[in-house]
Amino acid sequence: MNFSAKTVVIIAIGAALYGIGGLPMFGIPVFANTTLKPAMAILALFSVLFGPGVGFFVGFIGHWVTDLFAGWGVWLTWVLGSGIVGMVIGFFPMLTKNRLKYGRFPTIDIVLFSLLALLGNVLGYGCSAFLDTLLYAEPFTKVFIQLCIIAAGNALLVTVVGYFILQSVAKRNSQYRNLEEA
Repeated sequence: MNFSAKTVVIIAIGAALYGIGGLPMFGIPVFANTTLKPAMAILALFSVLFGPGVGFFVGFIGHWVTDLFAGWGVWLTWVLGSGIVGMVIGFFPMLTKNRLKYGRFPTIDIVLFSLLALLGNVLGYGCSAFLDTLLYAEPFTKVFIQLCIIAAGNALLVTVVGYFILQSVAKRNSQYRNLEEA
């Protein structure tokens, strides 16, 4: 990963937006210390546009920011989970041969985006749940329920909100490409 000044700025902006957007006041409480965050769409957008490295750091740093400002302390296990979610979704451009960059967002890419969102949430927050059980002696049943709710809820949220955002990005990129060709 190239840590150019531009990349660092992109990570900082993405992490700030994801971190502040992830605060409980912007989320939907669903279980003990578990909130569905519309900010997950921000993480998905930065991951799709800039790849797995940026996605990881936006998720990791952004979740850290959320935990710092939320007042419940930093849970590194869940911070790591958000980083993994961003990284997994960040493989989207490589798997689609950058079609979005060229103004295309076909149905197969929508399905892939949804699957990456689900896979990222299961892997990322599955790791968080496992580590909570191992390191903090959290009850397995509690963290498993958290994982199921978060993985399903976030994947649905990211798919719905992300669909509209990525459609807009594809349309903008398509118009930009048309202007370049003219």
